[in-house]
Amino acid sequence: MRSRQLETTLTEFVAQAADRLQAEIDGGAEVPFELAEKSARRGGGAARLYSYRALTGAFIEQHATQLSSLPAHAEAVGLLVDFDGLDRYLAASGAGAGAAGDLTRMKAHARAGAALRLLLADVFDERTDFDHRSDAVQHGERLEAALARLDQSTQASTSEVTLLGTLHGLTLASEELALTRGLTIAQRDALRGVPDGAPGDGLLVLYSADDCDVDEALTRGRGVLKDLLRALRLFGDGRVTLGALCWARVGAGAWNPLALGAGGRPHGMLVVGAEQEDELRGFCNLVSRRAPCGNELSWALRRFELGCERETAYEALSDHLLALRALLEPEGPSSGLLAGRIAALCATPPERAKLTKRMLKAQTLERAAIAGTAEEHTAGLNLAREVSDHLRALLRDVICGHLDPNLVALADELLATPEPAVEPAEDAVDETGAIFDPEPAPIPAGHPLDQLTQSALPV
Repeated sequence: MRSRQLETTLTEFVAQAADRLQAEIDGGAEVPFELAEKSARRGGGAARLYSYRALTGAFIEQHATQLSSLPAHAEAVGLLVDFDGLDRYLAASGAGAGAAGDLTRMKAHARAGAALRLLLADVFDERTDFDHRSDAVQHGERLEAALARLDQSTQASTSEVTLLGTLHGLTLASEELALTRGLTIAQRDALRGVPDGAPGDGLLVLYSADDCDVDEALTRGRGVLKDLLRALRLFGDGRVTLGALCWARVGAGAWNPLALGAGGRPHGMLVVGAEQEDELRGFCNLVSRRAPCGNELSWALRRFELGCERETAYEALSDHLLALRALLEPEGPSSGLLAGRIAALCATPPERAKLTKRMLKAQTLERAAIAGTAEEHTAGLNLAREVSDHLRALLRDVICGHLDPNLVALADELLATPEPAVEPAEDAVDETGAIFDPEPAPIPAGHPLDQLTQSALPV
């Protein structure tokens, strides 16, 4: 599957390089030759004939420094660094053939630069001039053939497994974003060969891996796509979803639909600007390495993801409050400690009383939603999403190492720290109606939350 962005950039580089090299020819430089020997006819006594062969590749290498200063060079190198077939393309072209470790010892940008010069030599093979405008048709054919050979390096293995999924609720500033080797997010128009059944909306996510065990590769690929979705939800605001179907193929075979088991629908749009792409790339790699397993944090993270897949914010509220209780209220809901601990971790001291009151209202809203008496309106939906945002922030900061995993101890320590006196807030108009009339769960007398919480509740 050829990247349109890569193809456009390489085409521009070839044109700029041809103009620069032709200027060298016009200035008196010459393409070197070698004398090649060949037989006139078969047989031991056949006469030997000789011909001159232009060493176009050697001429290009002589001018590598000038080519590296071209405007399109940096972008082309940047795209080739993440090109899955780069090393296979270099090896097939003879680069590093003399020593097994040559390719691995070359830095990524050096390998990409070498691939650019090889591509250029392929387009102008055995030519003594670089005038690409004199015969535009022939030049276009040679360029297309060279790009096809580059693209074929990604399909060198018949056991390579490729998965193509769709992401909804996400917008990228760039046409493509390579997250790791083998995993790329792209605009639909940035890729050629997209299967006909793929939805026309949303971004595409492309994963490829070379594995002799196709079933294992497919399982791993589905896991990679779900890990990516988790990272995107933690990075943004939980609105991104993955299409329920992806498409898979082995080698250059036909695309076949494959169920991912994902669900939900996006709410709003997570916009990733060009200046955030490096941050997102690093964040996705970090989350994939530090994903928790077999503990309360892992369970809470799964509840967060389940909430992200619910149809409405009210349906997600119970998932997200359950996750917060697992992280912050091991004593059980009857302790009434959850709201204050969330406030301690997610609000500055002057704002803790206000956030405590909000989280108590969220728990009352949950009970009304369970009972079927909660009516959907803006204030209630905003409150449910606020709970989601606090949960996401806590999960993200623990996974990234910004917060100690023992959130209970950290919250209680913050609450035990003396704070300036907080003036009781005036009773505001109830944002969500009569559903907040029931009294909140009692807090044990003498607990640090007792005085703080009672001062935040209406008298």
